[in-house]
Amino acid sequence: MEELLMFGDSSVYSRKATLSLKISEFEVPPMQDMLIIGRKAPIGPEAVRRMAEALSPEQFTLLKIDHPKIEAVLLRNSLLQMMDEKLLMKIILEESERMISESMVLRSELKIALSVQREVDLL
Repeated sequence: MEELLMFGDSSVYSRKATLSLKISEFEVPPMQDMLIIGRKAPIGPEAVRRMAEALSPEQFTLLKIDHPKIEAVLLRNSLLQMMDEKLLMKIILEESERMISESMVLRSELKIALSVQREVDLL
């Protein structure tokens, strides 16, 4: 995502976001930044939500998904505060649906780094 905005004739403003996604199979300890829960996974969304609440109270949000293989995604709240939920979910689903099966739970590390570049006229 790159955005260039002109402010009058005196400056150029540019903002970029870089996403780094690491996806691996669900292991113990289970919590990182995100869990992607398959429709027929041995642990369902409600059990995942209760587990997250017990391990890290009020740190995660469970989002139910209308998807053929994925039933829900558990996301760290701070990620939802940094980026639009629809855009974040679109990227997560695009990248994870290639490797998940209905019976899997994937855990993922998700780091968001913001890159800002500004150009201004010198006086």
